[in-house]
Amino acid sequence: MLLNAAEVAKHNTTSSCWIVINGKVYDVTGYLEQHPGGAAILVKQGGRDATPEFRTVHSPDVLEYLPKESYLGDMDPAAVASLSTVSSSKPATPSASSSSSSPAPTPSATSTVNGPPHIAHCITVNDFEAAAKGVLSHNALSYVSSSANSGLSLAGNLSSWSRISYRPLVLRGVQHVSPRTAIFGHASPFPFYLSAMGQLGRSHAGGEVEFVRGLARRGAHGLISTESTQTMEDIAAALTDEQQKLASKTGATDDLPPSVLHFQLYCHANRSITTSRIHRAKAAGFKTLWVTVDTPVLGKRTSDRRIQAAEALELGLEHAAEQAGFGRRSHATPDHFAPGLAWADIAWIKEEWGGPLVLKGVQCAEDAALALKHGCDGILLSNHGGRQAHTAPDALSTLLEIRTYAPEVLGKLEIFVDGGLRDGADVLKAVCLGATAVGVGRPFFYALSAYGARGVERCIDILAEELDMGMRLLGITSLDEARPERVNATRLLNEMWRPEKSRL
Repeated sequence: MLLNAAEVAKHNTTSSCWIVINGKVYDVTGYLEQHPGGAAILVKQGGRDATPEFRTVHSPDVLEYLPKESYLGDMDPAAVASLSTVSSSKPATPSASSSSSSPAPTPSATSTVNGPPHIAHCITVNDFEAAAKGVLSHNALSYVSSSANSGLSLAGNLSSWSRISYRPLVLRGVQHVSPRTAIFGHASPFPFYLSAMGQLGRSHAGGEVEFVRGLARRGAHGLISTESTQTMEDIAAALTDEQQKLASKTGATDDLPPSVLHFQLYCHANRSITTSRIHRAKAAGFKTLWVTVDTPVLGKRTSDRRIQAAEALELGLEHAAEQAGFGRRSHATPDHFAPGLAWADIAWIKEEWGGPLVLKGVQCAEDAALALKHGCDGILLSNHGGRQAHTAPDALSTLLEIRTYAPEVLGKLEIFVDGGLRDGADVLKAVCLGATAVGVGRPFFYALSAYGARGVERCIDILAEELDMGMRLLGITSLDEARPERVNATRLLNEMWRPEKSRL
């Protein structure tokens, strides 16, 4: 039947959205949330002739995938001509009052007077950093973004992921994929977890509790730092409380597995303090213990030192300012760490803990082999986010080194990597090379600071969506199919340490 323009024009809202394409009228109300381009563009075209805009994006056969009941009827050309059209593809025209020839900054790059931009502008995890800059203090921003020395370790982390490329398969039937895995027997909806980050109270008033509430809503695993601003008991209780709330809401988490918390341990110079931390973590319900072994002393956090020196000078404390340049006004006292920690200590730590134990901060194949020899259950290949040793290896390079020179640990230890990951699709690169899961840190600090638990949820969702899409485009349907032959790591392999080339 023929529909008139007045009737079509009425349907321009989310509750009733009709569009005209090639003289045919479609009711796309039920398709708004499924539209790959988002609901907004369809609503914008509601009650209008969308043909010009449709043609710039889609091929005509796309209409075949709409439900048959979406088609409502036809319009004669004169009626179509009477409808207004709107295009979102045209470049914006500067207003007459504009005093600058430069385009206005996009909302995603700026904060509003009332806080960060709307969370909808966060499309990649990097967007959270821009949002956080509008709410974090200078000190807090320095804390989370700082790196060791001149920043080369951090730069290496960030660039390493782009130095491995994929070798995609096609025609593999990827309509159904599953990124599910397990970490020490505990189900996880995806092979990434939220890394340990100290002092989350600097990020958000709710600190670690808010952080945990966000990850619980997505079934994610989280590693909680010794350096938390809330007690490990309160953090664990927050997880339990949030999970109880979710259980009372039908369909709140669909079929997501319950989140699991793991504890990151800094060994104190005083053994009794370390023992107490271990026992408390066990009693609080943390499932595994991750012993940090890359921090016998605190690395040179250059940015932190500059701020500390400037603050001291503002108070007229010249000597303190000079000492700050040498890290003597650090946020961690010398006895906070245990520079005497050695391989022999692993035995008593294992005994005190009595559960799965991971060494956090392994950076070479020899230590991976020793971890296996000393009865560890897992290793985290990490240079502490580029915050410890100068020019430390990135985790992917260490993983390749282990595959080459300590292959006996593969399949016997759970291997984790972290540092520099900013795209969920890149998680698969580590999994293909033998990693159980990848830790992601700074993006969640920024997400928490700008949006609280909701930001943590959004950050997880972004990574998860990129991971899902990455699997489909790689041509795999489960992580069992993520094998070494699916990646090309030649560029990292060419620069990998080799003993035969180290004998000068």
